[in-house]
Amino acid sequence: MDSKASMPEPSYVSGSVTTAAKILVVGHFAVGKTTYIGSLSEIPPLRTEERMTQASAHVDDLAGAPDKVTTTVALDFGRLTLSDEVVLYLFGTPGQQRFVQLWEDMARGALGALILVDPARLADSFPVIELVEKYGLEYSIAVNSFTDVLYDEAEIREALDLLPDTPVSYCDARDRASSARSLITLVKHLLVRTA
Repeated sequence: MDSKASMPEPSYVSGSVTTAAKILVVGHFAVGKTTYIGSLSEIPPLRTEERMTQASAHVDDLAGAPDKVTTTVALDFGRLTLSDEVVLYLFGTPGQQRFVQLWEDMARGALGALILVDPARLADSFPVIELVEKYGLEYSIAVNSFTDVLYDEAEIREALDLLPDTPVSYCDARDRASSARSLITLVKHLLVRTA
């Protein structure tokens, strides 16, 4: 009997892939970035989550996520193959202000960003949008629906002061199909903007 645990075969990118694109998944603290990437990634996602400790009690506002016990401290990473030739690499950023210095490196080479927002905490999205714009990234907004209440798109646009051509989609970060639709919205926007 073999005492070694069987290890899953590594899942490498196909040799036929000729195009890879880096997409950032960004948003404020506790908006669902790790969950979003996990719902889409075809490989086990890389997560750098750590348990929250008393040291962050006065720094991280848990008002919108009172049950949160872990937080991303570096990045999340996932992969999604779109065709035999195209693969997307999804990079999730930490949401707290103290990790902003990581953003510059992560933004380098990114094709665009999907900004996840919580409709109950829209004001928390302003610093995120400012950073994405600072790094010159094209982006779309994905409203992560934590409840069955569907917020009016016009109200979301007005509250976030979005340009008319900035796409807004709705998703449930836990649901693969829903997450895929918001990613497709971003990719279509990027194709139009880079054409």
